[in-house]
Amino acid sequence: MVDIVTNRNCVYQTAYHVIWCPKYRHDILTGLVAEEMGAMLDAICAERGWPMISKEIQPDHVHLFVSIPPALAVADAVKILKGTTARKLFQRFPWLKNRLLDGHLWSPSYYVGTAGNVSAETIRRYIERSEHVTKRR
Repeated sequence: MVDIVTNRNCVYQTAYHVIWCPKYRHDILTGLVAEEMGAMLDAICAERGWPMISKEIQPDHVHLFVSIPPALAVADAVKILKGTTARKLFQRFPWLKNRLLDGHLWSPSYYVGTAGNVSAETIRRYIERSEHVTKRR
C-alpha cells in the first residue's frame, strides 16, 4: 500500500494518518468548500512530493493518510497543510471568517498516527532475535 521511496540519502516507507478539525468543530467543510479543500490538499502534497494514500473530508474534520519524508517533522507538515489551506480558503470564501468567531479556521490541535506494513510486535521480535544480533558480531 505504501511505496518505498528512495532519495539521495535515505530509503523510507512512512505513512501517517492525520486528522484535524475546524475551530469549534463547525460544520463548514461541505459543498464547494469541501471540494476546494480536497483540491488544495492534492496540490500541496503533489507540489511537495508527499504521496497521498487517501483523504476524506467530513463536514467537521479532515482525514489525511499521507507519506511524509523522515527529514521533515510531521508537526511541520501539518503546519504547512493547515496554514496553507486556511489562507487559501479564507481568500476563496471570505464568509468563512464571519462564520468562525475569532477568525481562525483550524483548531490548534490535531491527531497523528503511524501505519506500516508490519506490526510493532513483529519489529520487536526481529530486534530481539539472538540470531539477528550474533550474526553481526
